[in-house]
Amino acid sequence: MLPSQAAAPSAAHPLLGIWILAIPQLGCSETYHFRGDGTTLVKSADEVSESEFTVAEQPSAKGFYKLDDKIVKDNGKQDCSGEIMKPGTRATNYIRFHPSGARFVMCRDETMEACIGPFERMPGQGI
Repeated sequence: MLPSQAAAPSAAHPLLGIWILAIPQLGCSETYHFRGDGTTLVKSADEVSESEFTVAEQPSAKGFYKLDDKIVKDNGKQDCSGEIMKPGTRATNYIRFHPSGARFVMCRDETMEACIGPFERMPGQGI
């Protein structure tokens, strides 16, 4: 982990676990494994990538968790949308959980205007 990054999320953080994002219009799905050491493993079509992330421990007043992500490894293959991710790519998104905790949406900012999802918790994957 880089010195500029915060510590890994707490063991009870609602983001930890395995999540599935179905993309019916592309006939594809993506699997995100948010791990307790602050790394993410993502599988999307033929792509497999790893990233380092930091996430707010508590939601903002608007109910969103800020998520910062940096890709550190990628197998160089295409994801569901045909893109190839490059190591070093950084992204900041905002996560809003459903009250059940079993799904969330990932948004560009703290509004619901530009979001993808829902990400569904993989069955049997508790926190």
